[in-house]
Amino acid sequence: MQTRERHVDIVVGSERIDGTLVVPAQGLPGVLFVHGWGATQQQYLSRARDIAALGCVCLTLDLSGHARTQAQRETVSRERNLRDVLGGYEILAAHPQVDPESIAVVGSSYGGYLAAVLTETRKVRWLGLRVPALYRDAGWELPKLQLHREQDLVAYRRSFVPAAENRALRACARFGGDVLVVESERDEIVPPPVIASYRAAFTQAHSLTYRCIQGADHALSSDASQREYTTLLVQWFGEMLAAARRDLREPPQTIVADPGRVRAIDESAAP
Repeated sequence: MQTRERHVDIVVGSERIDGTLVVPAQGLPGVLFVHGWGATQQQYLSRARDIAALGCVCLTLDLSGHARTQAQRETVSRERNLRDVLGGYEILAAHPQVDPESIAVVGSSYGGYLAAVLTETRKVRWLGLRVPALYRDAGWELPKLQLHREQDLVAYRRSFVPAAENRALRACARFGGDVLVVESERDEIVPPPVIASYRAAFTQAHSLTYRCIQGADHALSSDASQREYTTLLVQWFGEMLAAARRDLREPPQTIVADPGRVRAIDESAAP
């Protein structure tokens, strides 16, 4: 569980001793996982359990057009799927154990693209993107599958895209939190120029961590690449949580103890 620490200077008579108050933080970090196109929440469920073990509240979801709503696959749009992600975010942020100031969103491929767009309108502290896809801005309300038939996305993804020319990248350019970008060395869907476009867009990020999984394809088809992604995701998030916990350490406090009356007076508190 996340804790808050404060060094205290305890005054007992004419002597002073050091102490550290360790109390529960106001809330736990919340982590929203967004799967890729054609996948389900199962893509992230085991990883969500690993992250939850670090002291987080995690939420996975099935985007519209997938799993139970597979019948909508031909008609679902990016607009609808973004609403799905927004709905998941609101549920997570409203959870009584979650600190709404400490929300992470992790997405793969299409889910990574949606996660980036989400940061336009919602506060996100940590953003994890594995092989994030890139789409042209036009046709936002059209069925997603129609984009593949009418827009040459293969050609679009072969060239570097400036942040100013793409909605997801513009959102990344304004993002001020911590970022993880994961590339697959042998990705046949999201080629290196797309990853380069995302990495270049994060000009305002607090930190940017980039990793490339050697020999991996887009779907992480091998067990080894799946394990490597899980390991680096958990490791990165563990580092982010450790840094956040250091930030929770409050300014030193002086407390005058009165052993005779078994009470303590906080002299540093405002009158």
